[in-house]
Amino acid sequence: MTFQIASVTVYGRGADQVRTLSLRPGELNIVTGDSRTGKTSIWTIVDYCLGSTDYPVRAGVVRDYVAVYAVTLLRDGQQVFVARPAPETGSTTAPRLHVAFQSADTAVPAKSALEFAVPLDTARDLLSDFCGIDRSVAIPASGGTTLIPSIRHTLFFCLQAQNEVANPDHLFHSQGQEWRPRAIRDVLPYFLGAVDPQQALLRNRLRLLRADLKATRSRLEEAARATPASGQALALLTEAADAGLLESPPPAEPPLEEALRLLGEAAEQGPARTEPPGPDDPAAELDAERRQLRARFGQTRARISDLKQNLSESSSYLVQAADQRERLASLNLLRLTPDGENDRCPVCEGQVTPARQTMQTIRADLSRLEADVAFVNSDTSQIQAMLADEEGTLRALQTELNRNREQAEELLAGQRAAARFADHALRAATVQGRISLYLENAARAERTTPVIDNRDDLMRQIDEVERALSEDSQSDRLASSISLISSKIWDKARRLHLEHSQHPIRLDIRRLTVVADTPTGPIPLSEMGSGENWVGYHVAAMLSLHEWFAEHSAPVPRFLILDQPSQVYFPSDYSGTGIELAGEDRANLLRVYTAIQQTVEELEGGFQVIAMEHADLDDDTFQSAVLERWRAGRGALVPYEWITDAAAE
Repeated sequence: MTFQIASVTVYGRGADQVRTLSLRPGELNIVTGDSRTGKTSIWTIVDYCLGSTDYPVRAGVVRDYVAVYAVTLLRDGQQVFVARPAPETGSTTAPRLHVAFQSADTAVPAKSALEFAVPLDTARDLLSDFCGIDRSVAIPASGGTTLIPSIRHTLFFCLQAQNEVANPDHLFHSQGQEWRPRAIRDVLPYFLGAVDPQQALLRNRLRLLRADLKATRSRLEEAARATPASGQALALLTEAADAGLLESPPPAEPPLEEALRLLGEAAEQGPARTEPPGPDDPAAELDAERRQLRARFGQTRARISDLKQNLSESSSYLVQAADQRERLASLNLLRLTPDGENDRCPVCEGQVTPARQTMQTIRADLSRLEADVAFVNSDTSQIQAMLADEEGTLRALQTELNRNREQAEELLAGQRAAARFADHALRAATVQGRISLYLENAARAERTTPVIDNRDDLMRQIDEVERALSEDSQSDRLASSISLISSKIWDKARRLHLEHSQHPIRLDIRRLTVVADTPTGPIPLSEMGSGENWVGYHVAAMLSLHEWFAEHSAPVPRFLILDQPSQVYFPSDYSGTGIELAGEDRANLLRVYTAIQQTVEELEGGFQVIAMEHADLDDDTFQSAVLERWRAGRGALVPYEWITDAAAE
């Protein structure tokens, strides 16, 4: 079992000012009293001590006179005492907490004994572990990310603030804040037990594998861009020869290693000639080569088109010929007599004089078709072989065209740069500078650690994980859980006499509400009238969820805090005194507390409810659960003496 709350403690600003509100685990606990006595602060203190990133305690007496807030959490004979100081001036929250593991019934420590040394994140982790949350589980979340469940996520289901318990638009705690609805949808399957931890690990692994694959592809593309292009090397050789930087003309298409060697020589020595070479134009030669390559490329594409057309026509003929052959062959109804004669009708077996002639004609047609089919089949295989050869030629021509383009672009760039210099020596120096830059980049590429191309392995692993995930039945488990919880909500709605409870009631986790399925269509909570319905369905949903959590040992704290569920029965300007509930209002509120008490009793100590109330019903169920009454100036969370002592100072 996970934890419940044993007490809530506040420390005043004076040395010995300590106030502890003791709670009864496994029972209904009610604190009733007037307004402005600190009742609402009970749930905000719990929220703050359980790792809130903001300061939920409202401005007023509690803020003014409390220096440290604390809660004592109890689980299976062990308790954790968590204390957190009030924020200092100008600070949003206190960044460090006091967290102490104790044996049960250990007394609340003095304020002087508190050591605020545990960072907020560490405190959250400790409380998550104490709650039983498996923090190794990575839950798939919206947007392709993952989410690690924590103690903060459990409070969606454990707190109902005053503006939430009767809210028709929001069912869960803090649902109205910007990012919370998405988080509630993401974590609810985990806390309901629908998330298989192994499947969650696989989903996280799939996300990491996909990220690795994307990164590998980017690194390979970057490495490919950094690799010197053969066309660039050939163009620089042409420029070097044109500028007189080589003693002899370079080979037509040298290997890359030879090209780099020749370029290195050109970069190190001065020009061998003072004048440029003869009138040969390298650009014109490249242009002529490009025209030839394009002509061959076009011819090859035309031949491929013709071959594909022939292949299509052959396939069409084969289909038709095969159909005709099957029809003729089906006439094997013609039965020959023992002497090879057949002059009878194949259907009625009557004697027909021209039967032999007809049979011979059919056989001749069948033989011709079989020969044609065999010929076309043989021809088709030859066409396919020719088509494969031509496609290979086309790819080779495309590669040659790409090389020619790179060489021409590099040559043109060099000519443009050299055209700026009238003096041949300066032009040669320009070419040498470009060659040096190229060689430097080539050397850098060689020194770079080669990128391992493991894309195939990553894709294989991704396929394996995706196949394993395809067998996951999380959606079925979740649907089953929601269906059973919905039946619990429906049962409680009927016991509370809520409107629409004569129709099936279900929990809608997509819209985070409860819905009544009526013959005229679904009616969500936001479209139901009456504050009584809103409170009733909130209580029914929260009790049903906690029943499920308890029955399935979910890592959710076993407490539910309700802040003034009776508020819908009081006028909006109610000051906290002078009105007693009677009649139908009293009966309806009593049904709510009776339902709460029944759930607490059925779970046999495994569930705790803490309610802060204006109402004070004269009924055994209610009265037996009342812990304290803060009315008419007698009793409050902050003792009256703290206020008077501070005023005296």
